[in-house]
Amino acid sequence: MYNSFQLAWKFLIYLLTSSNGKGHGVHSPFVFDFIVHVLRGKQVDVQGFMQIEAKRRELEHSSKVLDVLDLGAGSSFDKKSQRTVSSIAKRAAKPSRFARLFYRIIRYYQIDSVLELGTSLGLTTRYLTIAEPRHGVISIEGAPAIAHFTAKSLAEEGIRNTTILTGDFKDHLPGALASMKGSKLVFFDGNHQYQPTLDYFQAALGVIGDEDILIFDDIHWSKDMEKAWSEIRNNGKVSCTIDLFFIGIVFFRKEFKEKLDFSIRF
Repeated sequence: MYNSFQLAWKFLIYLLTSSNGKGHGVHSPFVFDFIVHVLRGKQVDVQGFMQIEAKRRELEHSSKVLDVLDLGAGSSFDKKSQRTVSSIAKRAAKPSRFARLFYRIIRYYQIDSVLELGTSLGLTTRYLTIAEPRHGVISIEGAPAIAHFTAKSLAEEGIRNTTILTGDFKDHLPGALASMKGSKLVFFDGNHQYQPTLDYFQAALGVIGDEDILIFDDIHWSKDMEKAWSEIRNNGKVSCTIDLFFIGIVFFRKEFKEKLDFSIRF
């Protein structure tokens, strides 16, 4: 894992070398459309967003303690086996701007099925859910206490189109992928290590279609994750990638005449 100084330096390089976030100079019609209508899109669910952010504030002030079993690379901030819900909400949850981006991706490309690897407290999961993919959301969480806590919270809120699976990603991933119908989005947010990341990617390739989208979290988190991201980008089945520094988005559309890789400010 890179330290704070290394990450800051890499982020600075990203800002200096990435394409304009408004689409200027981007010659791919598909990517320009993505920037205008998705990356900078205005599609929102005002009530849904407000409810999720209210839940975020509630979780950030919760003193409840959970026993955390890390099956992946672990937390970069908190190595203790017991953590408060507050600490998890403040450090592990994805910022709302990325979760809202996922919402817009699902809505704009009319994604039918969503799979998330790494439920945590379910804040991003809630954004995926209110985007209303036709066949719902499956989310996998490795820590039993967190999975139980989140599943209970979602049930109490009346969220019915989301299934939480508990256990190691590699055990649940094949079945979860096989159950997805129609166009698919898979968000890989957990176990930020080189080999597991590539293994999950290879598993997804077995069911992926032209309209499907993969999103990888923390692609610049470590040298290993950057290596994994490089191999994903160079895979022959991948037609286009978009690097937003904190996440990487992968497309498989056949309409591209040549392989495209973009780094875009967001």
